[in-house]
Amino acid sequence: MTGTLNKVILIGHLGDDVKIHNFEGGGCIGRFPLATNESYTNKQTNEKVTNTEWHNIVVRNKAAEICQKYLSKGDKVYVEGRIKTRKWQDDKGIDRYSTEVNCQEFTFLNTKNETNPSSSNTHVQVESNPNVESASENDDLPF
Repeated sequence: MTGTLNKVILIGHLGDDVKIHNFEGGGCIGRFPLATNESYTNKQTNEKVTNTEWHNIVVRNKAAEICQKYLSKGDKVYVEGRIKTRKWQDDKGIDRYSTEVNCQEFTFLNTKNETNPSSSNTHVQVESNPNVESASENDDLPF
């Protein structure tokens, strides 16, 4: 294989509501923490152990607005995207780094607006142009 691949797939639960930051000119960015769990039984103590890994998810523009509208803390979501490490400076001018998943595709597995547990999942794919998204025909989004 001659190329490289930066792709991550996660299924987890939101650790908080989606927080949106609006920019001048109309764009916005949404962020939320996503928890994934790994469980196993300790063979020595026969105790069930659960480890939680936290992921910082970033969505942009219309996808961010959709996530904010339909997702809340505790909801289960499928996220597909790319890992990106961002460098920034804190209040004291010290360089800090944040590793994030820039979301390219997501599917709501259950949401705060879900009334029927057997209803279809909502799937959104963010196109390569970050201002364009498409939703599957089986969802109930108003666009």
